[in-house]
Amino acid sequence: MARPKSEDKRNAILAAAAQVIAEQGLGAPTSRIARVAGVAEGTLFTYFDNKDDLLNVLYLDIKGELREVMMTAYPRRAGVRERVQHVWNRFVDWGVAQPHKRRAMAQLAVSERLTDHTRSAGMQSFADINAMIQASVASGALRDHPPAFLSAIMGALAETTMDFIAREPANAERYRQAGFDAFWNAIARH
Repeated sequence: MARPKSEDKRNAILAAAAQVIAEQGLGAPTSRIARVAGVAEGTLFTYFDNKDDLLNVLYLDIKGELREVMMTAYPRRAGVRERVQHVWNRFVDWGVAQPHKRRAMAQLAVSERLTDHTRSAGMQSFADINAMIQASVASGALRDHPPAFLSAIMGALAETTMDFIAREPANAERYRQAGFDAFWNAIARH
């Protein structure tokens, strides 16, 4: 009889995968991921059918964590600007605190190894956030553009903000606010 799978081992493999992918890219060997996780390479394949399965699960795992962080203490009754700023601040703070996951997500997001189902599931988990952002652009300059374009703009501005905060932590609040203001001015009603 097979031994039951350990959630701790699974999580260690996912954390190691994020770290190794951030450092070496998507071509990083599974043997390195297993070594960083502290498990045998065969154990990795007990939890994931193959490397592509691992990458798809990692993508959804990181997306799920990010969504949870963004929606913690979400001010549902607040105005649109305050809600968008809450999501922005949480996203930026997460990205600064989780540089390996942030870099791994950037690589995974453009990978051909993710399935359409995985991409769809990842986007679906952010449907409410995308709807909120769409509401804020209803009459703005970007109103005729697809949500993916707006998400890409938000992501690019957030990445720049995170990079500056990481370099100059003493100016974190200044950069966080400036990044949000740039995003808000790009999408908001005028």
